[in-house]
Amino acid sequence: MFKKIIFISLILAGCSGDDVSYPLADGGSHSFKNDQGKHTLINYWAIWCTPCREEIPELNKLAEEYADQLTVLAVNFDNEQGEKLQAQVEKLGIEFSSLQSDPRALWSLKPVSVLPETLIIDSEGVLLHRLIGPQTLESLSTLIAK
Repeated sequence: MFKKIIFISLILAGCSGDDVSYPLADGGSHSFKNDQGKHTLINYWAIWCTPCREEIPELNKLAEEYADQLTVLAVNFDNEQGEKLQAQVEKLGIEFSSLQSDPRALWSLKPVSVLPETLIIDSEGVLLHRLIGPQTLESLSTLIAK
């Protein structure tokens, strides 16, 4: 009986990481491991961050042009939620979904210290790139194409 309990516990522990799903502010959820082969780009931003505001149109274009290969998500640095987050998203013209919580712990990353910051995650949930500073459609397209 004891061996059976250990065996079941090991199976459940091995499966739990595969099913981690993070809620999105606009409903639904996102899993960083997927069977569609899509990468995930996570962008950290704040309303008061000028480079963040300048970068948003580039990210909107990226999300549209690479929709079949990439899911673009936002994380608000100030941890705004609900109506306040939605107002900021609308003010900046962010056209992609926002995560309700920061998933950085999945990759053992320290909290963001410089904005904007962008993470690129492969379809297996592996962190490929951590980019500090504003990105462009061109710079991100080059990384995604690799």
